[in-house]
Amino acid sequence: MPVERIDNASGTAKRPGIALAAVTAVLFVTFLDTTVVSVALGDIRHDFGTGVVLLQWVVNAYTLVFAGLMLAGGSLGDRWGRKRVMIVGLVIFCAGSVVAAMAASVHALIAGRAIMGLGAAASEPGTLSLLRHIYPDERKRARAIGVWAAVSGLALAAGPVLGGALVNAYGWQSIFWFNLIIGAAALVVALWSVPESADPHPGPIDWAGIVLGALFLGAVIYAATSGENVGYGAPSVIALFVLGAVAFAGFVVVETRARAPMLDFRYLRLPAVRGSLVVAFAVYFGIFSIFFFTALYLQVTQSYSGSRTATVFAPMAIAIVVGSLATGFWVARFGSRVPMIVGCVIGAAGILLTRYMLGTIPPDDVSLSSAMAVAGLGFGVAVVPLTSAVLSGVPAAHSGMAAAVTNTMRQVGSAIGVAVLGALVNALLTSDMQEKMTAAGLPANLQPAAIDAAERGRFPYDLKPYANYLSKLHELIDTAKTAFHHGLDIALLVSAILILVAAAFSAVDGVLSRKRDA
Repeated sequence: MPVERIDNASGTAKRPGIALAAVTAVLFVTFLDTTVVSVALGDIRHDFGTGVVLLQWVVNAYTLVFAGLMLAGGSLGDRWGRKRVMIVGLVIFCAGSVVAAMAASVHALIAGRAIMGLGAAASEPGTLSLLRHIYPDERKRARAIGVWAAVSGLALAAGPVLGGALVNAYGWQSIFWFNLIIGAAALVVALWSVPESADPHPGPIDWAGIVLGALFLGAVIYAATSGENVGYGAPSVIALFVLGAVAFAGFVVVETRARAPMLDFRYLRLPAVRGSLVVAFAVYFGIFSIFFFTALYLQVTQSYSGSRTATVFAPMAIAIVVGSLATGFWVARFGSRVPMIVGCVIGAAGILLTRYMLGTIPPDDVSLSSAMAVAGLGFGVAVVPLTSAVLSGVPAAHSGMAAAVTNTMRQVGSAIGVAVLGALVNALLTSDMQEKMTAAGLPANLQPAAIDAAERGRFPYDLKPYANYLSKLHELIDTAKTAFHHGLDIALLVSAILILVAAAFSAVDGVLSRKRDA
């Protein structure tokens, strides 16, 4: 079925502002769901009696499928039409929202989130790749990417704000019905206003690359996540990592030999593209150390309500938007590398400030919000140039590939961040509580259930074996809270260091490349 090119599209293609509004509406709804559940985790935990590991799967089921199939979504969009694939993905996303909203168990909720991830993987690349054609002029495109990044940042940061308000008023299911409403509205606007575009000379579909790429990403992310529960030395986890490594090796072989590869590794030779992808991973690794773990910490250990959590996160949302919009003009005039590095430095500083403010028990809401706003400003500044660098460095015919690989690195960073940092938090929680329970004389065979009770927020059904130790209950609860803070403290430090290392890599790589070219 033929697909119109952007310069031959309908009259709405001549109104780029409307097309930009449409694709950012699609972007908003898919990105919103990456963080909107963060403030609902406490209520979900209470309703389903689930622990930290399954709560992470409520988040990771979406991000894992999203990241694993994003490259496929971008590749198919280049071939079949970027608008067409985006629309199909949005329909799937809305269907998954219904499944999640009607879930009667945490496993059904996780399944709904996975369906939503499939839809997001199909629709997300189109929201960025279409900008390459709507705005062929690089300077205008940089400003449009500033809007795109502002909306993506707003969606990420507004997730806790909107989610908190909805959960507080209508319960956690309302966040998925809200997604459905926004998704349906975005669908109508996109169908009416967005012009179609595709690669004018597409090659055959790279099915082997699609399968191997999804297998690699899925196996590695699943291994990282399941390792939190069963241990990273468990045979199943090791097998998954080995499977991921084999799949990656196969993926590299296939992509270097394919006639029309899903990911052309030649583009990674470009320092601007290579450095930007490294920064994308690190920044989103750091973002989720705040979005997931800070929100969970405030709700579980400090008893923050959804609305109070939303209030604390609101300045961060505003700062991301301001930083993104301002940086769009900065990049349009002066290029990408300096703004990207500056954004990384500001974002890392904001994470460290947040870490410091959380050291005050109870935290001061104003000081904590201010620190998170600094982090949000840095994130907003960094995302625009890294996105612009990749999209401009790859030819327009492969804009779906460029958009997909950028967003894949972002999603992989967030999923790996939640998994790795979650393992860190869980390990410290378990070791600290075991030490305290042993000192209190609680037998080793009773300790696992007590730790599970701390994670789930409820006690075992049969309390008789614990009767002689209930006097120590308050002390154990304080230990659990202290252990959680200890884990969060280290997680934030790791995130800040990773972002600074990524910025240094991009800067040094660029300097060395210029020297080689000279």
